Amino acid sequence: MNARPTIYDVAQRAGVSKSLVSLVLRDAPHVAEAKREAVKKAIQELGYRPSRAASALASQSTRSVGLLIDDFRNPWFVELLAGVRSVLDPAGYTVTVADLRLEEASGRNPVDGFLAQHVDALVVAAEAPPEMVRDVRVPLVIAGTRSLTPLLGKSLDDGAADVVAGDDDAGGQLAARHLLALGHRRIAHLSGQGAPAEHRRRGYVRAMAEAGAEPLVYGVDGGTDEANGFRAMRQALDAGGRAAGGPPTAVFAANDVMALGAMAALRDAGLRVPEDVSVLGYDDSPLAAYGYIRLSTVDGHSRRLGAEAAQMALDRMAAPAAPPRRLLLEPAVVERSSVRETIA
Repeated sequence: MNARPTIYDVAQRAGVSKSLVSLVLRDAPHVAEAKREAVKKAIQELGYRPSRAASALASQSTRSVGLLIDDFRNPWFVELLAGVRSVLDPAGYTVTVADLRLEEASGRNPVDGFLAQHVDALVVAAEAPPEMVRDVRVPLVIAGTRSLTPLLGKSLDDGAADVVAGDDDAGGQLAARHLLALGHRRIAHLSGQGAPAEHRRRGYVRAMAEAGAEPLVYGVDGGTDEANGFRAMRQALDAGGRAAGGPPTAVFAANDVMALGAMAALRDAGLRVPEDVSVLGYDDSPLAAYGYIRLSTVDGHSRRLGAEAAQMALDRMAAPAAPPRRLLLEPAVVERSSVRETIA
């Protein structure tokens, strides 16, 4: 089998120096057009593919960005990644993804892994421990959480990093007001741990208080996964069976995955969605639009969020001394068929 062609083979075929081949590979200016074309022709004839590691050593750039997420199982991250790649792919950057939970369970520090790969920037869409990201020396973008407290021990307004997130406080209010406008008063909120869930819960409580309705919150100590959505819904139904006002007529879940767990618990209890109980999710993940589920939800614009985060990373690489940016995306209700007006 023929050996893989090297940069020296390209230089010999084109009749130029190795350093000039390197300049052409980096698309550097001030290279004579005739020599540039000779190098390109040699590359094509030999089938030469430059080594990413060698290119990184030569240019001090790997043309790669690390993306740290919380949980591969949550479809919210699928849309986020699609948004990130929609910006970075055309710019010639690769995206390396690590799952915080999987890496920590294996005793590894994913940020150390990214830095060992010499990524040019890091997008953090996970609530990492403060010590994991505090001393990162590459451009850092926080995506998906309004609060930097879990990450850097600082508030968002301290300007510790570029940040793009959905306005989760507004989203929680929007969800509650949407259900209130449909006549629901006993609205259960299924929540969980983490900054986004906390902000959504805060918005829900504020909207309920403004309407003079009692906040009914369950599942705060668990995760924002389907299993906790199921458990929290069971808790809401059990509490409703003992309450004078009866069980909730509507449920607002902290995300679409929890909403699916709630729907399973309602089905097991012999209740129909939305005829008996309306269910509203959050994130507008791909699951929500499935024909069998048709989940009404709050769109936090996860794909756009990923695209904005990627653009912030590119902008920060281009202008390291620019002031930190803060961007909040306004949420919107997406109506499908899991919510209806309450029947008096």
